[in-house]
Amino acid sequence: QVQLVESGGGLVQAGGSLRLSCAASGRTFSLYHMGWFRQAPGKEREFVGFLKWSGGSRYYADSVKGRFTISGDNAKNTVYLQMNSLKPEDTAVYYCAAGRVFRLWPMGSEEYDFWGQGTQVTVSS
Repeated sequence: QVQLVESGGGLVQAGGSLRLSCAASGRTFSLYHMGWFRQAPGKEREFVGFLKWSGGSRYYADSVKGRFTISGDNAKNTVYLQMNSLKPEDTAVYYCAAGRVFRLWPMGSEEYDFWGQGTQVTVSS
């Protein structure tokens, strides 16, 4: 099993920045990719971006491309989501997720096996 713990959420003004962290523990050697998702009130959970441990490839949703960056520290088993130029529409609970089966483009929530508890990000206008 793998446990994921997110941190770094909070309240920020529009145009500001936040960095979320996701620390993985347990059988982390079995993981192929890490992803970030978010869920705003009354909306479905949506894909934000992923990072593949092998090769380091990344992909982002169009809504965050150019503003958000995912990075990873293998030694710490930690993934980060750097969020810049935040907008009120970025307000959501952000979830970290991990997948243990190889996927070519892990953009769907069904392609992840482990989830963190979520951290709230609120962007004020």
